[in-house]
Formats: sequence, structure tokens, C-alpha cells
Amino acid sequence: MQNQNLHIIKNSVIAFAMTLFFACKGNLKDIKKMDMSANEPVGISDSINVKYTDSGRLAANLISPKMYDYSNRNFSYSEFPDGILLYLYDKQNQRTTIISDYAIVYNETDLIDLRGNVVAATPEKDTLYAEQLYYDQTKQWLFTNLPVTFRSKDYVTNGEGFDSDRDFNKAEVLGVTGQFAVTE
Repeated sequence: MQNQNLHIIKNSVIAFAMTLFFACKGNLKDIKKMDMSANEPVGISDSINVKYTDSGRLAANLISPKMYDYSNRNFSYSEFPDGILLYLYDKQNQRTTIISDYAIVYNETDLIDLRGNVVAATPEKDTLYAEQLYYDQTKQWLFTNLPVTFRSKDYVTNGEGFDSDRDFNKAEVLGVTGQFAVTE
């Protein structure tokens, strides 16, 4: 009787192990499909018009024809492949306008990476032209280390970077280049 119980247990363990062995055979194509879907956005939105408020006051307005939501990633972000139009409002409701061909908003750092034909213009018509510009939403600061052209009412300045508050009150063109008229 004891031999018979041992034989049943032994056969049951072997049958269970064989079932697991054959049930766990992987299909590489199915695994690759699962991996691809993990790299896809969790959401795609069309005609985005998001308004940000601060203490009941409109602070920013982001408009874009398309947004991909990658909040499923460890470092989550939103991608705007068709560009954005971003309005930044100060406390007097004056509007700074920023446009770009492409943008990424990094959710954890509140940083917006603007790329391709970036133009930023203040209510005073001071205008920055760049191929890439970052906007730190927390510090309300604009910056880049790539070539820029900055136009104000009185002059045009070219440089190898830019650093400024969002209203261009503390604007600084870095690595100024070009020809200058000097009076002695």
C-alpha cells in the first residue's frame, strides 16, 4: 500500500512537471508583441486645448493637434509630434507666445522640450528664434545651449545659447556672435 501511494505521488509529480514544461513553451512572436505594446502610448489625443490655472488665474494654455501619452513609462512624458502653441500669462494677463514644430512635456520634472522652428514672443514684441528651447514650468525659465537669434525693439543679437525668465525681463544671449558697431 505504501509503495502504491509513493508510486501515485511520483507519477503525479512527473505529470505535473511535464504539464508545466509543455505549457510554458514560449512563442517569441507573442513575447515581442507584448514588448511592443509596452512601448506604445497609453493614450492618443487629438485637438488638445489644456488650460492651467494658478489661484483661479489663467497661467498657461497649451494647444496642439495631437498628443501621445506615455505615462506608462518609468520616466513618464507626453509627446506632441505635430507641435504646440503655448501661451504663458503673467499676473497682468499679458501673454507670451511660444510655438514649435515638436514638443515633449516631462511629467516628473515639469520641463517642456520644444524643438524645430521655435519662436517665443513677449507682449513687448521681443522675439527669440531657436531650433530647441527648454521651458522649466516650475521656475518659469527658458533656456537653450543651441544657436539663437534674439530680436528686441532696438537690436538683433545672435548667440550660442539663451537664458531668461519667461517674460524676457532677465534675458541673456550666451556666446554672442556677429558684427558689432563700436563707438569710441
